[in-house]
Amino acid sequence: MAPNTSQSSGGGLTRLLTIIGILIGVFTPIVYLMERNLESFYVFKTDELHDLAQRGIQAHGNDTAKIIEYIVAELRENHPSHVNPKWNVPDEWVFNNAGGAMGGMYIIHASITEYLIIFGTAVGTEGHSGRHTADDYFHILTGEQWAYVPGEFQPEVYPAGSVHHLKRGLVKQYKMPEGCFALEYARGWIPPMLFFGFADGISSTLDVQTLYRTVVLTGREMISNLLIGKI
Repeated sequence: MAPNTSQSSGGGLTRLLTIIGILIGVFTPIVYLMERNLESFYVFKTDELHDLAQRGIQAHGNDTAKIIEYIVAELRENHPSHVNPKWNVPDEWVFNNAGGAMGGMYIIHASITEYLIIFGTAVGTEGHSGRHTADDYFHILTGEQWAYVPGEFQPEVYPAGSVHHLKRGLVKQYKMPEGCFALEYARGWIPPMLFFGFADGISSTLDVQTLYRTVVLTGREMISNLLIGKI
């Protein structure tokens, strides 16, 4: 007698749906509890970072390298276990293509609930901000960033020393009309944001080497923080 393929496939689908249902049932309350207590997982404070960025600019003007050195040195002093201090090591910098925009990126910190990076370009760029599961604070160090939302007729303009807060779940078009570098801080759920960060590399640029380096650097920082209990 021939095997009943419809019954076997139906049984497999039932098992799969059961497993999915169990996973949803297990992880939903965990995520809910963590969501209600996200603030307790944060290492960095928004006011601290804004003040630090402004002091770096006051101390070093338009010298981007000196500003970054100033910022990283103080962060390393205040958060020694959570900061990657190697800003001046070329291999710590990678291209980042996301939402059509392109620039250089150096990861200061990456964990499940926070990331802190230097992002920028010497030649200008423009793209889609992404719609994220975290609040994003873009502290302009040198240059200028513009932003636009549908229905408005003038750009939002963020000069050096200002901070552009893109609230969780919102989206904008943004542009760095010329050279611009920023201290970018995100707090919330970071892993879902990685899909946006990797999408252009997979579907457009096909720059496997950059994609690989980005995964290695991000994974290294996230794992090292998890190993010391930083979610």
